[in-house]
Amino acid sequence: MDQERVAQLVHALLMELGEDPDRDGLKKTPGRVARSLDILTSGYRLNVRDVVNEALFDVHYNEMVMCRNIDYFSMCEHHMLPFFGRAHIAYIPDGKVLGLSKFARIVDVFARRLQVQERLTEQIADAIAEIVQPQGVAVVLEGLHLCMAMRGVEKQNAQTVTSAMRGVFQTNEKTREEFMNLIHQR
Repeated sequence: MDQERVAQLVHALLMELGEDPDRDGLKKTPGRVARSLDILTSGYRLNVRDVVNEALFDVHYNEMVMCRNIDYFSMCEHHMLPFFGRAHIAYIPDGKVLGLSKFARIVDVFARRLQVQERLTEQIADAIAEIVQPQGVAVVLEGLHLCMAMRGVEKQNAQTVTSAMRGVFQTNEKTREEFMNLIHQR
């Protein structure tokens, strides 16, 4: 991303909004926004295989592995406003296990792009299924969307929940039910 070009565009946007980009509080805003957008869209420059690196291990374990309450932040592709929440991910290994920190890193690869929650959920599930090749993968995302809270219908507490089930989580109701119960267990 060309941060200087983005800063120029933000400067022009501030003028279009009727602001004075040269006033004290806004002088450095174009550069700050450019740097923020560079971080918030860094997922475009990341590759899941590079993020996973060599954190895939031969382990004979065939029960559910779950990471829940993984915080994520993304930006709605329709309004470029943030949405954020928690991801819950489970898989059933088939000879290989994934280093636990990699779940959060995979979430960030896709969350740090302009997104819709539905696609984000599927991308996470598909990436884990492809890399780990488990018996099954389940992903549930809970999200609060500022495009719904700050504009439009202005519903501050509306929560969106999406899911993606692969393999045994899709075909075995008891496995899916165990996952869903574990999400809400304290």
